[in-house]
Amino acid sequence: MTEFQRICLVHYHEIGLKGHNRSTFEMRLLKNLEALLKPFPVVVIHRIAGRLCVFLREGTDWTTAKEAADVIGKVPGVARVSCGFKCERDLDEMTEAALAAMAEAGEFDTFKVAARRNHTDFATGSMDMNQIIGSALCAAHPEKSVKMKKPDVTVGVEVVQNAAYVYARSLPGVGGLPVGSSGLVVSLLSSGIDSPVATWKLARRGAVCIGVHFSGRPQTSDASEYLVDDIAQVLERTGCIARVYAVPFGDYQREIALTVPPELRVIMYRRLMFKVAEEIARRERAGALVTGESLGQVASQTLDNIRCTDAAVDLPVFRPLIGTDKLEIIAEAERLGSFEISSQDAPDCCTLFMPRSPETHAKLPVVLEAEAALPIERWVPEIADAAEVRDYACPAYKPKKKRAS
Repeated sequence: MTEFQRICLVHYHEIGLKGHNRSTFEMRLLKNLEALLKPFPVVVIHRIAGRLCVFLREGTDWTTAKEAADVIGKVPGVARVSCGFKCERDLDEMTEAALAAMAEAGEFDTFKVAARRNHTDFATGSMDMNQIIGSALCAAHPEKSVKMKKPDVTVGVEVVQNAAYVYARSLPGVGGLPVGSSGLVVSLLSSGIDSPVATWKLARRGAVCIGVHFSGRPQTSDASEYLVDDIAQVLERTGCIARVYAVPFGDYQREIALTVPPELRVIMYRRLMFKVAEEIARRERAGALVTGESLGQVASQTLDNIRCTDAAVDLPVFRPLIGTDKLEIIAEAERLGSFEISSQDAPDCCTLFMPRSPETHAKLPVVLEAEAALPIERWVPEIADAAEVRDYACPAYKPKKKRAS
């Protein structure tokens, strides 16, 4: 039996609608995949007929190819990934490759062949290829049946200019746009369930994400910082986070708690966090802030309170979870792989010096009057300067050069 070179065929949807900018998005996805697949025996990645094709080294086994496809499917910008083989543009070889691909497709009862001829210099048309290869598969697997609508397995055959690509096992991807195609954002990242999901959603829209974690240190332990690092490592697997700033925030919360009316503490914490995040965004040249807020979920997330916190900054604030409930967010956290980490208890700034009855309908003039008693202008650069930075592997991120003093 012929031994064919293994490939992973990367399908995308949204990128294909980008018109004249399409090649830029394709190249960004290609570069991301090159970096994220370094642990695997990848020979090269090429753009082929509206797809990206990952060529694996000859002799690569099925398990390794499957693991590579699993990684590819989690990379933003990928709509679907298919495991298969490269072969000659010869019907006998294509049929043999189809049999090999079908053998690795897992359990199934029904199938169909979907052939596509991208160049008319190949004499056999798509419909004829369907019939010829399909008949051979039926003869080899008489216990299986052909089903044209929603079969268990679709055997794909792509004939291009110099080769043919045949596959059967396909996995859905996360979709969206490649990280690095939509600019830079700063995400307020806690060790809880919501903010990692919000960060991931922005990464799926092509943004390079930089996290800012407000730790209760030194008023609490630094346990939440370790959990955030674990979360960042989950996001790092698919290039969805570039760096995290860990901000010691506890002493400033204590000063706020001693100065402002108790019911306004949460609003003051949030406004100061936003201002510090905006300062870090300015230094990183980011274009927006991101939070994991969901409307009405807690006291700080009412419409009135959101308006008061937004008024603290000039940058737009994105809230990708604003219309979702907790069960939906948990499901997304499980899909991402951060839920178990976020479920661990750790003291952080969110639970520090909390009032018994926080304000749920704050008025901006009242908030500004109370905030006037705080040295906010001095605090913001002071807090940003004290942040500790940890970088993660994000192919699309290029750290800004420090200006000479």
